[in-house]
Amino acid sequence: MKQTNDLVGLIPAGGQALRLGRLPCSKEIYPLQLWSDNKDEPRVISEYLVKYYQLAGCSYIYFIIKEGKWDIPKYYGDGSRFNTNIGYLMMNLPYGTPFTLDQAYPYVKDKYVALGFPDIVMEPEDAFKKLYDHIKKSGADIVLGLFPVAKPEKSDMVKLDKNGQVTEIVIKEKDQGLIYSWIIAVWSPKFTEFLHHYIENVKQDGEHARIETSEGTREIYVGDVFIEAIKNGFKVENLTFEKGNCIDMGTPDDLKRYIKKNIST
Repeated sequence: MKQTNDLVGLIPAGGQALRLGRLPCSKEIYPLQLWSDNKDEPRVISEYLVKYYQLAGCSYIYFIIKEGKWDIPKYYGDGSRFNTNIGYLMMNLPYGTPFTLDQAYPYVKDKYVALGFPDIVMEPEDAFKKLYDHIKKSGADIVLGLFPVAKPEKSDMVKLDKNGQVTEIVIKEKDQGLIYSWIIAVWSPKFTEFLHHYIENVKQDGEHARIETSEGTREIYVGDVFIEAIKNGFKVENLTFEKGNCIDMGTPDDLKRYIKKNIST
């Protein structure tokens, strides 16, 4: 795939993988090849996302890691073994994914950004390319990749108007009859700037880097920043992959389902 000079892929890798229990390695390099006969498949979880970014033409990929996750750069190196360019940034604040992503601001502020999550396996594999092509043609500020999900209470569900435009994001709430969740995104430099200023404003509040809900407080999610962007008039569009599917390998149930499906016989 030909690389494009204005698209960069970010991989937030600051999580602790508490849902998977104690692991002997960072979850991003949890091996999967052991359970598959298909030698063309990635050998660790995050290689799927690296592959998706390559298919989209990302010129550079940044892992944003926290202290102690040195096994990630040890595995990937500079990316040459994977025919791509990979760099590493250190997570500064442990408040959630938006803060992690903002660490890349000096390096991506004039680029289009692709965001996926290293423990999600999806189809179609060229979904990022489709989002990138769409944002370049449409002039949107953000394009979300929507997939049908079975557990809305664990997802960021998306409300659409009659024209298919994103009007609201419902974050990890009980079933409201919504079908699609945003799983991936591509955004313009305009939203990168908005995200940076949003984080700067939150940081000024000190310990108040949390969202108030009816059930208490929680960390700020990327979906929360998308919501603020919608309120501020950003052009947020979507591509819906009605026949697509995604598996969250960061959850025990989906990891078991993947292993069972791909186990060698």
